[in-house]
Amino acid sequence: MRKLFAGTASASPPRIPDGQRVFAIGDIHGRLDLFEALMEAIEAEDQQRGPAQTTVILLGDLIDRGPASLGVLALARQWQQGRRAAGKAMHILMGNHEEMLIHSLERIEVLRQFVQHGGRETLISFGIDEKTYADASWEELQVLMQQAITQEWIDFIDTFEACLQIGDYAFVHAGIRPGVALEAQIPADLRWIREPFLSSEQAHGSVIVHGHTIADAPEIRRNRIGIDTGAYQSGRLTALLLEGEEQLLLSTVVDEDKISIRLEK
Repeated sequence: MRKLFAGTASASPPRIPDGQRVFAIGDIHGRLDLFEALMEAIEAEDQQRGPAQTTVILLGDLIDRGPASLGVLALARQWQQGRRAAGKAMHILMGNHEEMLIHSLERIEVLRQFVQHGGRETLISFGIDEKTYADASWEELQVLMQQAITQEWIDFIDTFEACLQIGDYAFVHAGIRPGVALEAQIPADLRWIREPFLSSEQAHGSVIVHGHTIADAPEIRRNRIGIDTGAYQSGRLTALLLEGEEQLLLSTVVDEDKISIRLEK
C-alpha cells in the first residue's frame, strides 16, 4: 500500500482511479427532504455521465437536529440495499452523533450529551411522545429510548464504517490527527476532531474529505475538503462529485419550500 501522510505534497492534482466515480454526501442531520432530493440528483447525474464504477459515501451524522432522523436512516438503508443489489457500492461512515446514540443506550452521561446536541428530535422521530419525553427523568428516558430504538436499527448503525480511501482521497467524518497514518487513527479523532486538523496546512498523503464542522460553503483546500454546510438549518445539503481530477459540487437549494439542485465547480 502506498505510504500515507508523507511530508510533502504531490505536484499533480489528486485523482480518482480511471473508470471510477465517487459521490460523497455531507452531514444530513435528519433532513429527509433534502436527502431524498440529493439522492435523486446523484442517481440522475451518475446515469447521465455514463458507465463507471460508482461509489456513494455518506460521511456520517445522518441523525439529530432535523425532524426526520428515522426516515433518513430508513432511506439510507434502502438506498444502500438497492445499490448493492445492483452491484454498486455505497458506504456509510459513523459520525459522532451516531456514536452518541449507541452509547446513550447504556450510559446516562452520554444520553445527556446526546439530547443537548439534537437527540430530542431523533427520539421523537422514533415514536417517543413529546409530552412523555418532556416529563421523563433521565433514567426513564433511557428506558424509553431502549424500547423505541429496536435492535435492527442498532445493528444497522453498527455497520457504519470509520473511514474509506479511494485513489488520492480519504473519506472520514470529522478529520484526522495530522502526522498519524490513516490506519493508526483513533475513532475519537475520526469522529470528533476539529483542531489541529482544520488549521493544518501539512500534506496528509491523501486529500481528506470530511463533514462535522459547519461552514457556509464547502471548504476546498489543498489537503482537505469540508462539505458540512449545516443542512438542518441552512437547507443546503452538499455532495462532492469526484471523477478523475474533476471536483464538482451538488447542493440542495431551498426557496419557499421548493427544493432544487445546484451543480457547480
